[in-house]
Formats: sequence, C-alpha cells, structure tokens
Amino acid sequence: MTTDRVRAEWRARIAAEYTSAAVSQHLTLWLIQAAAPPDLIDAGLAIVADELAHSRMSHEVYVAAGGTEAPRIIQAELGLHRRGALIDDILHCAVRVFCLGETVAVPLFSHLRERCTEPVARAALDRILRDEVRHRDFGWDLLDWVCTLEDTVPALIAPHLPAMMGELEASYGAGNPTVADDTGEMTDGERAWGLAPPREYAAILAETIARDYRPRFAARGIPAG
Repeated sequence: MTTDRVRAEWRARIAAEYTSAAVSQHLTLWLIQAAAPPDLIDAGLAIVADELAHSRMSHEVYVAAGGTEAPRIIQAELGLHRRGALIDDILHCAVRVFCLGETVAVPLFSHLRERCTEPVARAALDRILRDEVRHRDFGWDLLDWVCTLEDTVPALIAPHLPAMMGELEASYGAGNPTVADDTGEMTDGERAWGLAPPREYAAILAETIARDYRPRFAARGIPAG
C-alpha cells in the first residue's frame, strides 16, 4: 500500500537526483576547463545522464504511488560556486559530493532495495544502485587525480572534512532530529516501496565512516577523524 510517507520520499528523490545531475554537469565543465583526463570527463558526463534517468524513474515511482504534486526543485542549488583556485574547487566538490555522498549512497540504496518488492520502485532502485557504485568510484578516482597535481591535498582538504561530515550527520546521522525521535517503526508496505526508518540510515552512515571513509582517506594521507 502507498502512504503519504512513500509519496513524500519519492517526491524528494526526484528533486535530489535532478539536483545531482546539475551539480555533476557543472563539475564536468570544471574538469574540461582544468584539462582533466578524458576518462574523467567522460565519466562525469555519464553521471549526468545517470542522474537524469534516476530523477525520471523516481517520478515514475511517485506517480505510481499516487503522487500528483510537482517536485520541489530549488534553482539556487542547481550548480556549483567558485570559491578559489579551480583545482581546489574541484577537490572540494569531489570529496563532499562524491567521496562522501556517493560512497554512503551505495550501502543506503542497497539497504532500501533489500525489502523493496513494488516492481516500479524495485526497477528504480536496481538502476540507481548499479550506477551509484560507478559514481562512488569516480569520486575517489577524481581525488587521486587531484593528488597527482597537488602534493598539499591533505592540508587543503583535512580542515574542511569535519564540516562536510557534519552535513552528512545532519542529513542521515545523529545530527538529524528525526533520528532521535525515530521509533524504528515502518510498515512492510512502506518498505516494499523502498523506504527505511531514519535510525537505519544513521546506522549505515556510522558503519560507512568506519569501514569506508577512514581507511580510504587514510590511504591518501588525509586524516578523517
């Protein structure tokens, strides 16, 4: 069965995936301007197409669940802003959006997919999960490329990691007020549409910090707490 929570979740995913497409497109422009390796540029363009497909499929799920409202897309978030040197801005986006955001997205979507049985939602999660693995790898490959250009990457990014991690905690972890208030209750019907309660998101983030973030950053000489 569908509920308001199912519709709200998939409506939010429409906007999130669309925003990711715009951000990836802007980052790829920066890569072109920085004369990045063609493989990275091609991967960035492929991610744009992926994210648009994810948004479209999320809309199909939303409509199938009875949704009728337009997604809430914030125009001001459909892009990136230059704050310093081009390579430094690429570095910050690579870490915040891809190394952090896309890395945790893999286990999150895997978890959502486990009990998802509604065909339209399952098809969307199948595609999203398959693509997120490539998106995660793109982030770490991009970080490695920047490391070949700048021998000061650890010093450049380490001071900003706590704030970036704080953004994740505010979205998925203990910093999100819904986690503290969450009882863990969710109907089988809602799980069948690809949902999970906030406390499960927080647990996955905590596991990702220990299993993925810390060792991956440490391997590159970047302390991650």
